[in-house]
Amino acid sequence: MNLVNQVLRDHLNSEVVLINQIAEYIISNGGKRLRPMILILASKALQHAGSDHIQLAAVVELIHTATLLHDDVVDESEMRRGNKTSHEIWGNSASVLVGDFLYSKSFQMMVAVDRMSVMSILSDATNRISEGEVQQLLNVGRLDVTEAEYYAVINNKTAKLFEAGCHLAAAINDCSEDTTAALISFGKNLGIAFQIADDMLDYTADTELTGKNLGDDLAEGKLTLPLIHLLQYGSVEQKNLVEQAFENQSVDHLNNISQAIQQSGALDYTLSKAQNFAATAKEALSTLPDNIYKQALMFLCDFAWKRER
Repeated sequence: MNLVNQVLRDHLNSEVVLINQIAEYIISNGGKRLRPMILILASKALQHAGSDHIQLAAVVELIHTATLLHDDVVDESEMRRGNKTSHEIWGNSASVLVGDFLYSKSFQMMVAVDRMSVMSILSDATNRISEGEVQQLLNVGRLDVTEAEYYAVINNKTAKLFEAGCHLAAAINDCSEDTTAALISFGKNLGIAFQIADDMLDYTADTELTGKNLGDDLAEGKLTLPLIHLLQYGSVEQKNLVEQAFENQSVDHLNNISQAIQQSGALDYTLSKAQNFAATAKEALSTLPDNIYKQALMFLCDFAWKRER
């Protein structure tokens, strides 16, 4: 991961000072680096001997960072990882344009790997991520979003980059179709489990641990799995609370809604879904050789739904 960070800094050196400032701010704030980590672990589990996995891990992180820059502008988020978002410091225009720079830089870096399969995987992933973002935007404010529609959004918006990282590991190791399919399944299901848990944390986590404001999804009018289940099985009074929160675009009822999510069983249901997807991800790893890297990937399946931030 130190090598990945070094590659990021080497490639983000620009003659434009503002690009350097924002890029360094984002990289220094770190985050879990989960997506590049998974790509590296999967490559090492397959006994990869080259260095392409380091370059591609940096590419994946650049794409993820670009989406965060754009997301924060669209969502008007004030906090990210316990710090002010870049658009709060430099404004929307700078954040969007630097996000575009990161996207274009990522494609320059993937071209250097000189594999058509790499270009195909990542171009498809970035396109699907954009589709997921638009899908989510269209769902904002809707109280009739179904569970199937919710999964469709998070599959594109979040899980696709997890899946792409695993697919890249298979591609640079010239894996068989069966192994490739297994790794793709692992990445997809892990990504879905991770996002479900993340949506649950919006109502249960400690703000100091997560580094973001609780109830952001509620205030933004995003109907995630806990609320979908609550609206389907909660009491009339509980449903009215959600409707009022969406109508007023506020978190005034956050505490009451959080209690309703727990009392209605929506929290347990959401957690069970995250666990199920994580278990499916873990099962997909059975075809990989048994080594410390595979064990680390299996650990991440549990981390995805057990984490507190």
